[in-house]
Amino acid sequence: MRKAARKQSPFRQLEFFFDEPIISQLPPARELQDRARSLLRALDAGILTDRVRVEWNERMRTTVGRADFRRCLVSLNPALQEFGAAEIDRTLRHELAHLLAHFRFGKRRIRPHGGEWRKACCDLGISGERAGHTLPLIGRSLPRQFIYHCQNCQGHFPRVRRIRRATACLACCREFSGGNYDERFRLRLVKSSSSRNFPRF
Repeated sequence: MRKAARKQSPFRQLEFFFDEPIISQLPPARELQDRARSLLRALDAGILTDRVRVEWNERMRTTVGRADFRRCLVSLNPALQEFGAAEIDRTLRHELAHLLAHFRFGKRRIRPHGGEWRKACCDLGISGERAGHTLPLIGRSLPRQFIYHCQNCQGHFPRVRRIRRATACLACCREFSGGNYDERFRLRLVKSSSSRNFPRF
């Protein structure tokens, strides 16, 4: 966990679902990284241009692509190769748009697929990009075994995985803190796979 006093912009990953992993010959990650840097350089993305990295992640089972702004990293699922170079390029730009949107708006909290991301998509040549994929695949249904709670608005947030860093309720941060992280609205774990009932507040 990060120190609570430090303002953060927790990144919410975009997940695409696959029936099973497909491993085949892939374009080199370095080639995709060079392409990503070229795209960002054309948009004057400053330090992000030099720091962005791209990897193929064979451990990915339920996601097509993931962007990690803190690490300036785009991870791609090798299963994308099954759908050709155009789909790889589109997914690369989709994930780069997440990094670009966060780079442009700094510590201000933004929606994962809000206006800032859509603007970045337009600038990266994928105007009209959808938040979810349209690939003809059967999705896996993963149990959301972790439930988090905001004590301010009383909202509950189910998650597939445990939250590993300080994350606050986006709606409350927007309404009361100008979109910045606020410890008052930090999400608290109230239920996991080993707990059947919610605790009393």
